[in-house]
Amino acid sequence: MPLRDAAWHDRMYNNRALVPDFADHFARWQQASAQARQRLAVQRDLRYGEGPGETLDVFPAARPGAPVVVFIHGGYWRSLDKDDHSFVAPAMHALGACVVVVNYALCPGTPAQPVTVPDIAVQMTRALAWVWHHIQVHGGDRDNITVIGHSAGGHLAAMLLACDWRQVGPGLPRDLVRKALSISGLFDLAPVRRTPFVQADLRLTPVQVRMASPALWPAPARRTLYTVAGGDESPEFIRHNHLIAQAWGPRVVPVCEDLPGLNHFSILMTLTEPGQRLHGLAAELIGR
Repeated sequence: MPLRDAAWHDRMYNNRALVPDFADHFARWQQASAQARQRLAVQRDLRYGEGPGETLDVFPAARPGAPVVVFIHGGYWRSLDKDDHSFVAPAMHALGACVVVVNYALCPGTPAQPVTVPDIAVQMTRALAWVWHHIQVHGGDRDNITVIGHSAGGHLAAMLLACDWRQVGPGLPRDLVRKALSISGLFDLAPVRRTPFVQADLRLTPVQVRMASPALWPAPARRTLYTVAGGDESPEFIRHNHLIAQAWGPRVVPVCEDLPGLNHFSILMTLTEPGQRLHGLAAELIGR
């Protein structure tokens, strides 16, 4: 990719500037999330580790042996919260799933406990290990886990798909995560490192870019990634969407689509709407 100036990077990657009504989307998510927690049974703020932000919410399955959906929120690894994203649970629950909505520490952390993007990726491995060990109590089938992530969460979903789970903990299966859906994900962090509005919080180094860029990794064997972006997103987000498909190939990434008429924020609500393409892709992946 040719070098671009700082202003170009901000234009391509600052989604709040690209979508002037982003605050309306956030308000809608928060309202729908509060309603979801009222409608569904939920176990809130369960700890999957002792570090900052290492909590998750579980919306138990209606019956035992249900597929598991783990949702990871976005926010450029530096903002937002699982409580803003409970709204994904009712639609996934209606598909028969046990739903887990995960939190993580936010960059840059504190001077005493700094947080980097690779740190967050490691936190997500702990969260998924917790799910594998404990989800049966909540009606979930630990051998049928689908990870869904939006934006930074889409990046983390791809990281988890490519994880060598034998290195995470004793007894974990090689294919703990074998299917994932990335919504508006980022897969090569080199241009993000050069983007001014996130530099102070992310503090990405060249080593961290290499460590945490799934598009630079070998394609994971026997695993499936569906990747989508909004057709109205910036050219860079659309490029990332196709970059991971090119890097990992059609066997691993059989679905790579730009969904027309949707921006970086409006795309996420369509995950919850039967009849929308994104909802259909999620249902298909959960059923694999």
